[in-house]
Amino acid sequence: MKANHPDSSLTGLTENLYEHDFMLWIESTVQQLKQRRFSELDLDHLIDEIESMGKRERSAVRHNLIVVLLHLLKWKYQPENRSRSWQSSILEHRRRLEDDFEDSPSLKNYYLEVFAKCYQNACQQAAIETGLELRTFPEESPSTPEEVLSPDFLP
Repeated sequence: MKANHPDSSLTGLTENLYEHDFMLWIESTVQQLKQRRFSELDLDHLIDEIESMGKRERSAVRHNLIVVLLHLLKWKYQPENRSRSWQSSILEHRRRLEDDFEDSPSLKNYYLEVFAKCYQNACQQAAIETGLELRTFPEESPSTPEEVLSPDFLP
């Protein structure tokens, strides 16, 4: 809690605080939770924020997976353009995925759920970035979800 906000400003807050000073709303909500003042909570916004947190986590999994798949496709279909930056990107986004799975193991199930769709998105992006026809890339990923995460795997 910021020192320049007296406790009285943190009690009885309405949803206006959420709209006008998000950080103060967070600080107030944390204090209300810690002090078990549940009747004062702005539940609608709190629920929205918790749901948004989950969406951001899932979005990060999709984004990182697409980046790995994209660079693996480019690695396989443009061997003449292979670069350390592609390898670095693959490594970094694999690390991010593994970190996410370590923090939230249930995200691994989500990764498996969205793998095929993310592969299709990566193919579309690879076609644009490489100038190759979309049909160049197999309809289904030639790599398994486990291979895509493997630190030593390159096609």
